[in-house]
Amino acid sequence: MSTDNNILQTIIIGSGPAGFTAAIYAARAEIHPVLISGMELGGQLTTTTEVENFPGYPEGITGPEMMLQLQKQAEKFGTKLIVDTVTEIVFGENPGDIHQVITSSGKEYQTRTVIISTGASAKYLGKDFEEKYKGGGVSACATCDGFFYRGKNVVVVGGGDTAVEEATYLAKICKRVYMVVRKDYLRASKIMQERLVQTSNITLMYNHEVVDLKGENNLVGGAVVVNNKTNEQTVLEVDGIFIAIGHQPNTKVFQGKIDMDETGYIQVKPFSTETNVPGVFAAGDVADKHYRQAITAAGSGCMAALDAEKYLILNNH
Repeated sequence: MSTDNNILQTIIIGSGPAGFTAAIYAARAEIHPVLISGMELGGQLTTTTEVENFPGYPEGITGPEMMLQLQKQAEKFGTKLIVDTVTEIVFGENPGDIHQVITSSGKEYQTRTVIISTGASAKYLGKDFEEKYKGGGVSACATCDGFFYRGKNVVVVGGGDTAVEEATYLAKICKRVYMVVRKDYLRASKIMQERLVQTSNITLMYNHEVVDLKGENNLVGGAVVVNNKTNEQTVLEVDGIFIAIGHQPNTKVFQGKIDMDETGYIQVKPFSTETNVPGVFAAGDVADKHYRQAITAAGSGCMAALDAEKYLILNNH
């Protein structure tokens, strides 16, 4: 257990754009952040081949390169990076209370503030072909990767609001969008369904599932779909497949200890990163089910660091 002399000013949990941006701001404010990265250093962006929509990179940059640059910038100003995973946390209840963070390596830390930036993970189908073609045509974010399929044919898998949103977005830039829906109806809201029907280059395929992908050199060239009523197979000539069956916030370790919505996203106060626990802040996709972009995550990471700094000042630390 830490002694009073070893109580940290802030611990940042998570190493995506939100976590590293929070670390940069916190370090520059000289509140000596410790960032516990999790085992996937860099978060979801490490699985993204090209990032072209983050300001400041006119030629684009790979996700892993961007995260390495953010890491170097955070460490330059004094952030201490710990590659470990948080397995348990005990939050204080009142302003000024100390929070206890325990990791998988058995280390225990005490801190006055916590910034949670553990992100959210896209849900996938769990098929082998997803891993084989990841970065070569398989994506879970149309706004991130849709540009690379301009004028091409793509598949969107899913039947909820996320899938309809992805399909209508892609329809603006792609030649043809096949929307593969496992059931014989859409779960999306009525207004989203109406928008879908009005889009002429979207082909709805009810009672269908993607069972395999075809291609060369790990680049998607076709999708094998099967009608789950008749077992009839069809090969769609497409260059990309977007899995749009939702996201899962990485909040399991915080369940029952902090306010979340029904799907597990941490709830924050309006125009703030403050949670219901004094001294605990949430930034990035872990608290954002709507935008889920690197730039918005980075922005909220900045907010969280500023909120944490203000909290420490108000509590005489």
